[in-house]
Amino acid sequence: MEHDLRKPPALLTREQCLLVIIDMQQKLVPIMADKQRLIANVSRLARFARIVNMPVVVSEQKNLGPTIEEIASVLPHSTQPVEKINFDCFGCGPFQEKLWEHQKPVLIFAGIESHICVAQTALSALVGHEVHVIADAVASRYEPNRAVALRRLEQAGAVISSTEMFMYELLGEAGTEEFRAVLPLVKETP
Repeated sequence: MEHDLRKPPALLTREQCLLVIIDMQQKLVPIMADKQRLIANVSRLARFARIVNMPVVVSEQKNLGPTIEEIASVLPHSTQPVEKINFDCFGCGPFQEKLWEHQKPVLIFAGIESHICVAQTALSALVGHEVHVIADAVASRYEPNRAVALRRLEQAGAVISSTEMFMYELLGEAGTEEFRAVLPLVKETP
């Protein structure tokens, strides 16, 4: 397989990626540590996905209410949340069907809780996918649980990244219309 020497294969491309937003729901978000940062960065990722036409899959844990308005209102228009009862989204058939529809090798994770649903789903995704967890777009009720989850995920083979790092990596260059469209997101202070 030939590689473009100007773009190392370790860098992501938008054609590879699907954003997975886990359980950003009305009854759960308010009890998260650093919830303002969480909401701001998940919102930035959702808006970025719209701009670059990246598919998004959203999960909702049964009985915890709908996805919060700050996120639901900025999702790509075709995004319909998948209801689940499993902590690991891969235990939910409709979630797997959504992934299958898009056939993307790289899954980008954001949402809550880091040490439960995000961790279990990301660990399962490592079988067959490259996994990136956006550290500043995941949270837990208790911050040390988030830190432990990120360590475990990294040790298992997930790539830990940040919202801004991910956006710039997919953009690849400045001076384009797309870059100008994303610039306000980058300038937001979470």
